[in-house]
Amino acid sequence: MQGIIGLAAPDLFAGIVRFMQTSPAIYVAAAVRVAVGVVLLQAAYTSRLPIFLRIFGGVVLLGGLLTPFVGRQFAEVILGWWSSRGSALVRLFAPVSLALSFVTAYAVAPRPRNP
Repeated sequence: MQGIIGLAAPDLFAGIVRFMQTSPAIYVAAAVRVAVGVVLLQAAYTSRLPIFLRIFGGVVLLGGLLTPFVGRQFAEVILGWWSSRGSALVRLFAPVSLALSFVTAYAVAPRPRNP
């Protein structure tokens, strides 16, 4: 979803990232990241791509745990970088996000049955 928003409306995407750095929202974002990371780690065992989900789930979980401590500073650096280089830079990051979404969806999709 965020990859599509980043491609279609990079300024809106940057605004959402900026909003998520406010005091209550950053803690909600951290909790969601931790929950998603745990779910990905749990799903890895029965997934099509268990190594990918273990690594990706671990990174998401770690990011969620670190968000309250370094999330705001990291986001300010990224937002400053995006602002100085324009919306084209956001559009370069968006396909990476979109690709991760597609790979994750493939990894957790049910395996085809063997006839």
